[in-house]
Amino acid sequence: LINLEGALTEEGYAVHKDNSFRGPTSYVNILTQNSVEAVTLANDHSMDYGQKGYDSTKAVLDTAKIPYVERDSSTVITTKNGLKVGVYGAVYYKMDVDQISADIRKLSKEADIVVFAPHWGYENSAQCNSDQEKIARAAIDAGADIVYGCHPHVLQAMEEYKSGVIWYSL
Repeated sequence: LINLEGALTEEGYAVHKDNSFRGPTSYVNILTQNSVEAVTLANDHSMDYGQKGYDSTKAVLDTAKIPYVERDSSTVITTKNGLKVGVYGAVYYKMDVDQISADIRKLSKEADIVVFAPHWGYENSAQCNSDQEKIARAAIDAGADIVYGCHPHVLQAMEEYKSGVIWYSL
């Protein structure tokens, strides 16, 4: 599972912001050739090239048979061995802990393993914040097995919490 932080497209125009990221659609081969089995699109750069760029990214991933999770939603991926992995994606500017917990409880009934993939925290900060801790622990309490955080672009703490593992930022 990786955080695909940018669009795979030759379409669309960059939205007006400090940094807009994209790669050509052929870059999907980087994912397939390096054993990437799923991606999260729940981040602050998936829409950098508008809806056209976002739709292009999803179509490219579909063609390459790489499952993805979008923000505030979940997907269940069945591995070659039949293991069902549920992934729930969320983005820092809209994290309702009650909704996330309810969605994870529902997902845990459909999957053998549940991964909560939040895009959160402060960029370049090696310290997780209290909101990250609160939401991560609530996700584990609701049934997530793994919290796979990203966004700060630096490593943050890892902890074992109850029966789960939390990586605040990889």
